[in-house]
Amino acid sequence: MSLLGIPALASAAPPAASTRAAAVVSNANDTAVAQARARWGDRRLDEVSFLGTHNAFTNYEDSRWSSVAQSESVRHQLDNGVRGLSLDTHWYERSTWLCVISFGSDCYPSDAYLCHGECKTFAGVTYALPRQSLQSSMQTVVDFLAANPQEVVTIFLEDYVSAQQLGNSLSRVRGLDQLLFRPDAWNVRQQGWPRMTDLVGSGKRLLIFSDAPDREHLGVMYDKAWTVSNFWSLGDLGDDLSCVSRWSDVPLDRQEPGFRRLFTMSHHRNVPTVINAALDNGTKLRDRIDRQCRPAAGGRDPNFVSVDFHRVSDSSGHTPASIVAELNARN
Repeated sequence: MSLLGIPALASAAPPAASTRAAAVVSNANDTAVAQARARWGDRRLDEVSFLGTHNAFTNYEDSRWSSVAQSESVRHQLDNGVRGLSLDTHWYERSTWLCVISFGSDCYPSDAYLCHGECKTFAGVTYALPRQSLQSSMQTVVDFLAANPQEVVTIFLEDYVSAQQLGNSLSRVRGLDQLLFRPDAWNVRQQGWPRMTDLVGSGKRLLIFSDAPDREHLGVMYDKAWTVSNFWSLGDLGDDLSCVSRWSDVPLDRQEPGFRRLFTMSHHRNVPTVINAALDNGTKLRDRIDRQCRPAAGGRDPNFVSVDFHRVSDSSGHTPASIVAELNARN
C-alpha cells in the first residue's frame, strides 16, 4: 500500500542477466540468418561456390617461409573472402638436437604442425619458423567465425597425422566443438546438404575434410566419401587444362540417390609463383570452369575453387573472387 492507501503498482523486476544475454544472442543469430538469407536465399551448401586457397598456411605473414602459395596470413585470407582453406598436417617429434643447433629458436613440443613435407628437414621450405601448429591455425578460423556469425568456412586437410594426434590437437581449440558440422546429425546422405541459412541458424558453420578415412568420429569427413575433386595440377607450364577426377573410382559426375557430393576444384601449378598465378587466375580459370570442369562434372559448377595467390590475376579484370561471384550469380 502507498501512504495514501492506494495500492502501489508493482515495479517490474529487471530481467536476469542470463535472460538478457540469451536475448542478445538470439537477436544476433536472427541478424546472421537474415544476412545469410539475403545472400544465399534458400540454396543448399552444394548449390553455392566459395573461394579457396591452396596451401593457405604457406604465406609471408604467418611465418618465415622462403617459398609460399599465398601472400597473406590465414586470418587475412578469411577477412578478404576466402572460405576454403587447405592445410597440410604433419607430426613433429620434439628434437633436442634442433633446439641446440638453432640456439633455442627451434624448441617446440611434440605436436601436429603445418608443414610442406617433413617438419624438421629444411626450415623455410618444408617447415617455417615460428612453427605453425594446427591448433593455433584452427583457433584463428574459430575466432574468425565467432566474429562473423553469418559466415561458413571449410578446411581441407592433407593429413599425415594419426586420428589420435589429430583429435588431441582439435580438442584444444576453444569453441571448435560448438561450430563443428557433423553430417550424420543432419542425415546428409538421405536428405542432402542443409541450406546455408540452416548452417548459420544452427551455428554449425565449420566443415573439416581430410584425405585420411579413419576420423569421422572426430567430426572430420573423409573427402573421398563426401566430395568429387579434380586432379590438382595444371602442370609445370600451366597448359594442362583438362578436368579429370583425382580418384579413378569417383568420377566428377558421380550421381547418388538423395545426395550430391561437394565439387572441389583445384587450379594451380606444381610450383607456386606470383607470375604463374598472374597467368592462371583470370581468363584461364574462367574458361577452364566453363569448357572443362562444368561439362566433366555433369553440368554443375564447383563448390570450391582453390588457387595460389588468390588476389593475383591477369589483366582481364577477372579475379578468382569475381569468378566465384559469377558462379553464385548464375546458380
